[in-house]
Amino acid sequence: MSEILVTGATGNVGRQVVAQLLATGAAVRALVRDPESAGLPEGVEVVGGDLSVPGTLDEALTGSDTVFLIWPFLTTERAPAVLEAIARHARRVVYLSSSGVNENAERQTDPINQLHADMERLIEECGLEWTVLRSNTIASNARGWAEQIRTTHVVRGPDIAATAVIHERDVAAVAVRILTDDGHAGAKHVLTGPQVLSRAEQVESIGEAIGRTVRFEKVPVQVARERMLADGRPPALVEALLASAETRPESNVITPTVEEITGAPARTFRSWAQEHADDFR
Repeated sequence: MSEILVTGATGNVGRQVVAQLLATGAAVRALVRDPESAGLPEGVEVVGGDLSVPGTLDEALTGSDTVFLIWPFLTTERAPAVLEAIARHARRVVYLSSSGVNENAERQTDPINQLHADMERLIEECGLEWTVLRSNTIASNARGWAEQIRTTHVVRGPDIAATAVIHERDVAAVAVRILTDDGHAGAKHVLTGPQVLSRAEQVESIGEAIGRTVRFEKVPVQVARERMLADGRPPALVEALLASAETRPESNVITPTVEEITGAPARTFRSWAQEHADDFR
């Protein structure tokens, strides 16, 4: 059986993709930088490699027919070489993109959506059979608030337009169906959760899950920049995140895609908060 290669396999979405693929009986291979510390389930073949060094990918790709691609960088600099390596071995690629991509726009609203738009274009041109999953904000991003909630019960940061937050398990469930089914070539699926929520509403749901009053406090962008840099985040990432906060437009889009593809309705952010309550206590 040809193996499915999962990149980003130790991340929030990637781990779910690996686990759910294994549950279907698929042969799964995980690309990780450090196999010794991957901590992935029994049954997955863990292979060392690094997307930032395309020459390290051939071993992981040999025998892999399909690739689930998460792009972890802020530029597409190495993407052509990575896609060339994938095309030498695999038949198709499933790419995790952003629901904020507007393919009718000459330029996207912020650097992160621009990155995804550029990656989509490269993938469409690389000669592989492809499917794009345009995911809305993923619920697990809220884990970045855990320390503030545990210590102060206040989340301070820049606000961002409300969005239909999606559970990472639902992103993975859609990915697994597409990775194991040939019926989605050339499709761009927009994945959302069932409710449009502001950051304040997400924080409130976490508070309800842990039985405490927790609130969101918006801070000016310059203050947020100083705090994020002081925390040691890379300057380029800080600027990309802040650009999203300042320029990303509001979106009330809610799609039925999760249920249409998986047969189960999309999970609520409230359910995510209840599942992960211990992370915030």
